[in-house]
Amino acid sequence: MEASDQIGLPTTPLRRLLSVFAIFGPGIIVMLANTDAGCIITAAQSGAEWGYAMVLPQLLLIPIVYVVQEITVRLGIATGKGHGDLIRDRFGTKWAYFSVTTLFLSAVGALVTEFAGIAGVGELFNISPRYSVSLATVFLIALGFTGSYKRVERIGIALGLFELLLIPGAILAHPKGQAVWAGLQTIPLHNASYVYLLAANVGAVIMPWMIFYQQSAVVDRGLQRKDLRAARLDTAVGSVLTQVVMIAVVVMIAATVGTVNPSQALNNVPQIANGLVPFLGRSGAKVIFGLGMLGASFVAALVVSLAGAWGIGEVVGFQHSVNSRVRDAKWFYLIYTLVHIGGAALVFSGMNLVNLSVDTEVMNALLLPVVLGFLLLLESRVLPVEWRMRGFNKALVWSLSFIVMAFGGYMAFRLVAA
Repeated sequence: MEASDQIGLPTTPLRRLLSVFAIFGPGIIVMLANTDAGCIITAAQSGAEWGYAMVLPQLLLIPIVYVVQEITVRLGIATGKGHGDLIRDRFGTKWAYFSVTTLFLSAVGALVTEFAGIAGVGELFNISPRYSVSLATVFLIALGFTGSYKRVERIGIALGLFELLLIPGAILAHPKGQAVWAGLQTIPLHNASYVYLLAANVGAVIMPWMIFYQQSAVVDRGLQRKDLRAARLDTAVGSVLTQVVMIAVVVMIAATVGTVNPSQALNNVPQIANGLVPFLGRSGAKVIFGLGMLGASFVAALVVSLAGAWGIGEVVGFQHSVNSRVRDAKWFYLIYTLVHIGGAALVFSGMNLVNLSVDTEVMNALLLPVVLGFLLLLESRVLPVEWRMRGFNKALVWSLSFIVMAFGGYMAFRLVAA
């Protein structure tokens, strides 16, 4: 008998492939959540106003989102600790409490955006937000109480895959290849409106909660050093997937609304779906865009709430695993529940959700330098020497991170000034 058989390692290409797929999950789900309701609306606005000129930036964002999130994989596997844990251990409790407080506020604001997306989809099917948001809240809370991270992850991914309906939507919009090619060669950086939307797309590609979530998910999954290659591939596949969905939205809107009525308002789900009706039909617009948005909102709400509960648990020090029983991690489950209830309550409160969404974007943008700064410092100080970035690779990652932080800061400045 071969040594690989004795220790249970995969011995055939099929078994090796299956062992890789078994690791998949944290990268896929966090990237599906990255394409949330706010990002889809931003992509729609980009396609309407600038057509195919916003396709190339979406392609260039693939390596950026990958290199940042890949660091969380290495940190989680090498240390067995979440992002909040490492900040507290390395930089002290004050910085840890600062980062997790802003994370929590950002999570609540993001949840409002996702619930607003769910409410908008419900309205497409003549369902009152009172029922759609309430049912979504109950479902998401119950999902978190299943007692198994893998189960939560699989259900979250299954819901998030509804986003893929947006890809055939782009094809059915019949974009003209020549126009797409011309758009790929157009980057009007001299135009302030284009730069602002570009900043919104770049600043939204890395959300603070993504970093907290994926590192904690790697820990909850119990991934080990032997799983690093598969975990990196998981993150790479997710990075491509999230940007393909964003490109599909840009192309779909550019080929339809952006061609005949680029000035049409596209600030919410009904407005975007109604703009697609003349091209996809009423049923097509509802099913393709509505279900795509629903999947994006559900998976993002799940990831955001878990990231917030994990982050607080890591910093404060109480039990914070989805695999734990309720009585052993009551504070974790209480926070997870209250975040959902708070987000739903804000939707029902009648407050200006547009302003709240803008405030959330500003907070995310302002938090990016802090979160990415901590991430890069932890990578260079906490990881074993052989796992740290060096030379050109380090310079490239730091440069790309600086670009993201700069665009995030620019977007925050513009939003505050407005």
